[in-house]
Amino acid sequence: MAGIKDVAAEAGLSVATVSRALNGHPSVSEDARRRVTDAVERLGYRPNAVARSLRTDQTRTLGLVISDVMNPYFTELARSVEEEARALGYSVIIGNADERPDLQDHHVTTLLDRRIDGLLVSPTDGGSPGMLGAARAGTPMVFVDRWIPGVDVPVVRSDGRAAVRDLVAHLHALGHRRLAIIAGPAATTTGRERVDAFREALAAHGLELPDAYIGQGDFQAGSGRRVTEGFLDLAEPPEVVFAADNLMALGALDAIRARGLRVPDDIGLAAFDDIPWFVHTDPPVTAVAQPTGELGRAAVRALVDRIEGRTGASVTLPARLVVRRSCGEPASPESPSPVRRSTP
Repeated sequence: MAGIKDVAAEAGLSVATVSRALNGHPSVSEDARRRVTDAVERLGYRPNAVARSLRTDQTRTLGLVISDVMNPYFTELARSVEEEARALGYSVIIGNADERPDLQDHHVTTLLDRRIDGLLVSPTDGGSPGMLGAARAGTPMVFVDRWIPGVDVPVVRSDGRAAVRDLVAHLHALGHRRLAIIAGPAATTTGRERVDAFREALAAHGLELPDAYIGQGDFQAGSGRRVTEGFLDLAEPPEVVFAADNLMALGALDAIRARGLRVPDDIGLAAFDDIPWFVHTDPPVTAVAQPTGELGRAAVRALVDRIEGRTGASVTLPARLVVRRSCGEPASPESPSPVRRSTP
């Protein structure tokens, strides 16, 4: 493998001049810079990133700790983060916390040991010690999707309250009155926020959210199955189950089908976090869609701003309701509206 001395010999320049050219020093002439560039291309020379980071105190590397890499929402988020970072000249190292605070701390510590320039985190809980310590130590950091109240870190997230209001209004217009929710972990901001938004939206239509219609999930498919089985065992099951994330919605769908029931004929299903798969299920699932790609890109820009000495501002983007056919919607605009199943 070619080294910097080989580049110097190929370009007919001193090692010092080559080093200055590679680091963008203004004292290097355009002719010398061109000779260095040509020599680098001919030899396939790759600068030592570790050595360069020791000189510049930057690695041009970002860390991303996501809550669950198996969740399609976070998979799409990670992709958009990587694409935006690459466009800005940074690489990304990803750690999967698997919704576990201890794994979150492990990844945070490992990434900091690798001298990353900044950290993007979607917190798994109210704040694991390692992650909170990194934030308080002044590590350039941005929270994405989830956040921790009281921690002075920019937050890039979507606001789903309006979309949840739209969903409940949509379900109410279809004639549904018994609406249940599979909630996310109460330790997460998104878990709490989505339940609060659902309850407030119901109240706006004069509807209550009984304790029996709130099932505690963990953003995993297994909890969606378990909670839905409990709903189906009630003397008066809900007419629609709203899952607070896509994996819990898939678990709910499994539980419904395992009972020999059909969506939406026997029970309706809606989800927070739209995913491409939902258009291929039978029926396609009505969902609240977050602007996932935009969130990932905005989070990277906010973090790079902080790394490079600018103010990294928080960003909030709106979610939106995507109406399909899993709650008894007409198959087409010409189809008759579904018969109301219950009275107010």
